[in-house]
Amino acid sequence: MTQPNEALIRSLTPGVLGVLVRRGADFAAAEDAVQDALVEALRVWPADPPRDAKGWLVTVAWRKFLDARRADTARRRREDVVDEEPAAGPATGVDDTLQLYFLCAHPSLTPSSAVALTLRAVGGLTTRQIAQAYLVPEATMAQRISRAKRTVSDVRFDQPGDVATVLRVLYLVFNEGYSGDVDLVAEAIRLTRQLAAAIDHPEVAGLLALMLLHHARRAARTAPDGSLVPLAEQDRARWDTATIAEGIEILQTALARDRLGEFQAQAAIAALHADAPTAGETDWVQIVEWYDELVRLTDSPVVRLNRAVAVGEADGPQAGLAALAELDPALPRHTAVAAHLHEHAGDVATAARLYAEAAAKAPNLAERDHLTRQAARLHHAGDC
Repeated sequence: MTQPNEALIRSLTPGVLGVLVRRGADFAAAEDAVQDALVEALRVWPADPPRDAKGWLVTVAWRKFLDARRADTARRRREDVVDEEPAAGPATGVDDTLQLYFLCAHPSLTPSSAVALTLRAVGGLTTRQIAQAYLVPEATMAQRISRAKRTVSDVRFDQPGDVATVLRVLYLVFNEGYSGDVDLVAEAIRLTRQLAAAIDHPEVAGLLALMLLHHARRAARTAPDGSLVPLAEQDRARWDTATIAEGIEILQTALARDRLGEFQAQAAIAALHADAPTAGETDWVQIVEWYDELVRLTDSPVVRLNRAVAVGEADGPQAGLAALAELDPALPRHTAVAAHLHEHAGDVATAARLYAEAAAKAPNLAERDHLTRQAARLHHAGDC
């Protein structure tokens, strides 16, 4: 057996599911665990087929179930702690959250350390979430935050940090909320509005425009069952046109000042997506040009990854794959992008394999499920 085929999976799945239920797993959790095991099988079996396929699936599925149950128990424990906290006293009417952001961006800290410390101390993100945002191991981020705490332990917080650092913190908080892991989107937008009202700065306006343009599409990003809906498949009638109009107006005012920054460039890309009546009418050529500006401003590997997708849409999938080949395959979501481009190039078998690999690396449940469905869809198409 060199590859897990559909008939084998269909024959083994009920038996594996039954074993997990008999061991004490509820049916819904058992189904999720078996699905995870099947994703792992798609990734592992082609190179290392097991002697006992069912035994392998039972072992992996049971481990996945236990991991999920431990995570759920920890989440419930955190919720219980919050419920037991005493009610807050009367508010003073003064919101000093934004000031705290500036104070945590202390001049004695490097920008990256200041961002990490603020996200942990004020933004409420976990060390793991911050590490994922920075594309570094959790242990590395934990050390960085500890060093930042030691650095500021003996200094007076009477020298606020710079605007650029605070903007980066707000953007990371927004992104974490937008991913669905922590509901911080509204707070990030609120604070950025406050900052835009207090400071006349084109990058502050660019960040606010970017947040609004992304937030305007949020209702269409998920289906009723919670699954992700790719941008090209979203119901654009569900987009918030008033918020889009506000974001575009703010962006145009900022761009007119001719002081381009990375947030303005990102907002320009978001505006081009929002302005297209249909996915097919998206101006991908202009989007590639804006990504070129972003590469010039940031030289970010994530920007280059997104640019490869845009190049694939503007100039064809082979051009996109050529741009992707210049990047480190270990980059998060690199495999998912490769799968997308290979599918558009007509290489269904490679795309299916890459979607399965990408699902195993996905940073959250919604993305993992979406990539799993993509792999299953292409496997089915190949069988047909």
